[in-house]
Order: sequence, then structure tokens, then C-alpha cells
Amino acid sequence: MTSYGTIPTSSSPPGTNVNLEYISRAKERIKEGLGARRPWREMVDIHSFGLPRSFREAMARVKTNIAYFSMNYVLVALVIVFLSLLWHPISLIVFLVMMALWVLLYFLRDEPLVVFGRLISDKVVLIVLAVLTIFVLLFTGATTEILSSLLVAVVVVLVHAALRRTDNLAPDEEAAGLLRSASPPSS
Repeated sequence: MTSYGTIPTSSSPPGTNVNLEYISRAKERIKEGLGARRPWREMVDIHSFGLPRSFREAMARVKTNIAYFSMNYVLVALVIVFLSLLWHPISLIVFLVMMALWVLLYFLRDEPLVVFGRLISDKVVLIVLAVLTIFVLLFTGATTEILSSLLVAVVVVLVHAALRRTDNLAPDEEAAGLLRSASPPSS
């Protein structure tokens, strides 16, 4: 007999709902964390590429694009390093552990990081994780592969950032302010 207004009970074991809820929250946080990155289609739009007219314009583009596509560029660099470590299993395991730290501390963090009562900015977290990842990986014996993959990642990011025009990058006020401050003065 069923009565209205009662709370239905689950027929599954008690721990199962907690596990499903945890997985559901983790999936939601992954979606939110990856939501901070810009759409890949916007990043690689072929109509948004062109040679800069001067070195100053190229540097302004690099500054703006790195700020705008920072999450995408980090993902590109991490994929390049990952691919370079496929033939070094120890380095790959260490890299995967570091990736777990990246996911927890950079990509999926939904509130500011506070350490010893101090607010830690995203830039500081990014720099510390990058240096820690490189430092730990250098002790695994794949120094040449790691350094060459980092060089390739830097070149890929800088070339993309210099060639990607910034005239159509202003979906929110923060980005619009960044674009105004990073664009070269008009002549």
C-alpha cells in the first residue's frame, strides 16, 4: 500500500547511493572545470588566423591569447608531454600521478585555494604545478624527452598565440577589458 507524501526508499545497498552521488558530483565538477576552457572550435577557427603586422602586434596577440586560452594551452602542453612519455613507463606513471594533482588543484577546483589562511591565485597554482611536474619528471630518467616535449609545447603555443587574431575574442567583460589593455595603440 502506497501513501502520498512518503519518501520512497531505495532497494539498493546503503553505500551505493553515496558512491553514485560522489560519481555524479565528480562528473559535474569535471564539466564545470572544463567549462573554464574556451571552445576548441573557437581556438582553431581558420578564419581567425593571420600574420601580425609587427613584432609589437605579435606580442600583444600572444599576451591576449595566452590569457584568453590559458586552460586550452595547458591542456595542449600536457598532451604533448604525455605523448612524449609513452615509451617511458616510469615517467608515464609519475606523469599520471601529477595529472591527478593538476585535475584536483587546477582544472576541477570550484572555489579559491586557501593555504595557511592565504588566498592562492590561479596563476600561482599553475606555476607551482608546472614547476613541480617538470621537477618530478626530470628525476625519472626521461630528461631529453621531457625537455624536448616542453620546447615543442612552448613553440606550438607561441606560434598559435601569435597567429590567432584577437579581434573577435570578447564574450565577457573580463576578456573585453583584457583585450583593450593588450591591444597595441592604433596609428
